[in-house]
Amino acid sequence: MVTIIRTTNPVRLSFLQALLRDAGIYSEVFDSNISALEAGIGAFPCRLVVNEEYESVARRVLEQAEELHDD
Repeated sequence: MVTIIRTTNPVRLSFLQALLRDAGIYSEVFDSNISALEAGIGAFPCRLVVNEEYESVARRVLEQAEELHDD
């Protein structure tokens, strides 16, 4: 698995997953449990990951949506 985006914004994560899903790319969110444990202070960003074989396509989809940046 390859990390595409790191963010502390759960709404953005959901939006990015929807973009990738619409493009036929399966993605997962890593580190969401630690993010929940820290009570939402934003100290631990979650990672949006995809399989290595879909990395370039996923990056292109997010770049076209102007969402290929960490926050």
